[in-house]
Amino acid sequence: MNLSNFAIVILNWNGRKLLEQFLPQVIAHSGNAAVYVIDNASTDDSVNWLRRQYPEVKCIRNSQNQGYAGGYNQGLRFVEESVYCLLNSDVEVTENWLHPIAHLFENPDIAIIQPKIKDYKNRDYFEYAGAAGGYIDQLGYPYCRGRIFETIEKDIGQYNDTVPIFWASGACFFIRKQVFLDLKGFDEALFAHQEEIDLCWRAFNHNYEIRYTGASTVYHLGGATLETQNPKKTYLNFRNSLFIFIKNVPGRKLWLLLFVRMVLDGIAGIRFLVQGKPSHTLAVLKAHIHFYGQAHTYLRKRKKSHQRSDYYKTKSIVYKYFIKRKRKFSY
Repeated sequence: MNLSNFAIVILNWNGRKLLEQFLPQVIAHSGNAAVYVIDNASTDDSVNWLRRQYPEVKCIRNSQNQGYAGGYNQGLRFVEESVYCLLNSDVEVTENWLHPIAHLFENPDIAIIQPKIKDYKNRDYFEYAGAAGGYIDQLGYPYCRGRIFETIEKDIGQYNDTVPIFWASGACFFIRKQVFLDLKGFDEALFAHQEEIDLCWRAFNHNYEIRYTGASTVYHLGGATLETQNPKKTYLNFRNSLFIFIKNVPGRKLWLLLFVRMVLDGIAGIRFLVQGKPSHTLAVLKAHIHFYGQAHTYLRKRKKSHQRSDYYKTKSIVYKYFIKRKRKFSY
C-alpha cells in the first residue's frame, strides 16, 4: 500500500513541548504520508507554534477537550486518507517505520495493526502501554506480550514476529478508515484509557483481523497525560475495563464472571491499601460505584452488538501471575 494512503494523526492537548520534541521525526520518517494534529482545545500556544513552525501539518481544532475517544472521533471526520495512524504526541518513530505496516495492509482482511512499542527512557525494554501486542483473559484483564501487570520484559528479539493479537495499543494504532467508521469509532463515554481495547474487541466480534509486527518499532515516553501512579488513571482503568467487559463478554456466564471480576477488583483495592496507596483504593471503590450507576447504559449497548466466545487466550492472568508466578508471556 502506498504511504500516500496513510494519515499520521496526533492528538494534542497543551503539548507544545512534546510536539517540539517528537514531531520533527514523525515528519522526517513518514515519507509522503499526511501528518495531522487534532488539537483538543489546548490553552497553551501549541496551535500557534505548530502553524508557524510546520505549516505543512494539517491542524484540526476541536471546540472542547473530549479526551482520547471523543477527541479522535471528532477530529477524524476531517481526515481523508484511507488508513489512520493514531499516534500519541509522546512517541518517537524510527526510520522506515511505516513500510512494514503498509506491506501488511496489502492483505485486505487485516483491519488494525500495532508496531513494536519500546520504552523511550529505557530503550532496551518494552513499554507498558502495548509492548508487543495485547490480549485479555476470560475476566477482561488486559496484558501484553512483553508486559504482564508491572513486569516488563527486555527486548532480546523474542517478539520480532508478525502475529494475530487481540488488541492494539492506542499509543500507535493503525486502522483502516472504513473499519473505524463501520464500528462507529471509539466509545466516547470511556473518555480515556482502554477505549482502544473496546474498539478492538468490537472489531474482533465483527471478525476483523488485528496484527502486531515486530518489523516496525516506535519508542513511547508514556505518562505524558496521566502518570502511571495517578489515582485518576487507576479509576479510569478499573471503571472502563468493567464497562468494556459488560458490553462484550458473551453468553450466560457474564454474571458469574462479572461477580468473580468484582471480587478480584476488591482484592486489588485491599492490596493498594496494604502498599500504602489509599488514594488508589478509593479510586477502585469510586470506579465500582460509577459502574453500578451506569451499568444499565452498557447493558443496552451490549444488546446492540454480537459477542464471540473465543476472545481470551488464558482463563486468568491474575492466577498465572500472582499464584503460579509466571511473569512473562513466553512462559
